[in-house]
Amino acid sequence: MIKRTRAEITKCIIHKVANKYNSGQNAFSESLVRFDEESYELLLPFLLKPFGGVTQSYRFNHHADIDLNEINKYTKDIFENENSFIEHSKNVVNHLYEQSNSAQIKTGDVLVVFLEGIEFRDVLVEAVGIFKIESKVDFFQTYLDDDSYDVVVQKGISTKRLDKGCLILNSTDVEGPVVLSIDNNNYDAQYWIKNFLNVKYADDRNLHTQNYLELCKEFSEEVIKPEFGKQEQSSFLANTVDYFKEHESVDYHNFKDEIFAEDKRKDLFEDYKGHFEKLNDILIRNNFEVSDAVLKKEKSKFKTEIKLDTNIQIKIDVDAPDAPSEYLEKGYDEDKKMKFYKVYFNAEK
Repeated sequence: MIKRTRAEITKCIIHKVANKYNSGQNAFSESLVRFDEESYELLLPFLLKPFGGVTQSYRFNHHADIDLNEINKYTKDIFENENSFIEHSKNVVNHLYEQSNSAQIKTGDVLVVFLEGIEFRDVLVEAVGIFKIESKVDFFQTYLDDDSYDVVVQKGISTKRLDKGCLILNSTDVEGPVVLSIDNNNYDAQYWIKNFLNVKYADDRNLHTQNYLELCKEFSEEVIKPEFGKQEQSSFLANTVDYFKEHESVDYHNFKDEIFAEDKRKDLFEDYKGHFEKLNDILIRNNFEVSDAVLKKEKSKFKTEIKLDTNIQIKIDVDAPDAPSEYLEKGYDEDKKMKFYKVYFNAEK
């Protein structure tokens, strides 16, 4: 989604956020971090690397007026007047604090940074980053004491994984500023995305592709699998992936005609689509452009393994739509009184 080759941190401040539910108190810094070269070179990729693989972006949301969205307002002010950075970094932490309405919300360090040189859609833009460090790891620190070395255990931030973070880019479209977010400690799905940032997915090809693939995944699990069996489910998912790979855009009616040979299955898919939209309060587009990045990510969630009660599993490649029908046969053995699968192959790999 972004490239960080020319990115640099021009401002950074660290605060500590407490838990409102436990009546904790925030702790604020009054001045910016002064990096040495080593810490800067370690911090920059730690903060930005996770966003290189993000496929979808968000836009700010508010029930009355998007200008009243707190994070939208604070970052907009920072872009317009960088001298407000420290003041608004504290406002960000206070807003985050107000969302900690349960005991499971973790305290932590909050880094607010101002970045330049973020490459987004072939353009260099500024960004405000907000990062919450919730988990710290134990490590050994050696030290010299009376001409002998000793060791003590200390806690610190691991550079292997960022807990929570977002980038608000100084780049807008018809829906507003572009927001990217990650959450690797997703113990409360509402806390970071909905309550703190108050954002929703951008209404673009990424969202449309994800919604449609999610529809197909759930349809395969709730309708195809119980009605027609696991082999048919795997075949449907593989054919769905193949359709998305072969078409630059999806047409709902064309999809049904190509994927389903029987009218009964077309009707089942039509009925389930309406149920899925109502259940999830979303609209599945009948026509949209395919996002290859989302397809690559979402197809990894498709379950195409056939697990048997004899401790044998058959895994079908979701990128091979003809394999389930051509090389896998299901039958029943009268002598053993058991079902069986017959697998055809030329060589073992």
